[in-house]
Amino acid sequence: MMDFILVPLVVGIITLGIYKLFELFVCKKERIIMIEKLGDKLSMGDISSKLSFNVNYSRSRFTFSSLKGGCLMIGIGLGLLIAYFICCASFPNYSTGRDVWDVSEQASLVYGACVLFFGGIGLLSAFLIEMNIHKKEKE
Repeated sequence: MMDFILVPLVVGIITLGIYKLFELFVCKKERIIMIEKLGDKLSMGDISSKLSFNVNYSRSRFTFSSLKGGCLMIGIGLGLLIAYFICCASFPNYSTGRDVWDVSEQASLVYGACVLFFGGIGLLSAFLIEMNIHKKEKE
């Protein structure tokens, strides 16, 4: 039903995986070079005087990844539900399962649009919730 999104999704995941793999190796080399340059410039006395174990915990250590994921999943689920109701109301005999190519193509378009639209709304709502929490923390 949603075959149109499978190919771009697979290509995107493979591209992201290759990018992250190259980024991992490049960042490792950059860190090693930075440590070597820092070791040449500083002596052990300078390092021990500049290091301190006073950690600043005033910044919030709360991450919003679960909030973003939850709102995204709620948005996707709501999008699928709304798309099903739209397809049942718009296309005759959609719920009976008759496989007509034209209806199937139109239904996949409706499903894709609703999933993307409501998924985006879910992410926007997660962003607004996060901004409200940050605003309350500052006050």
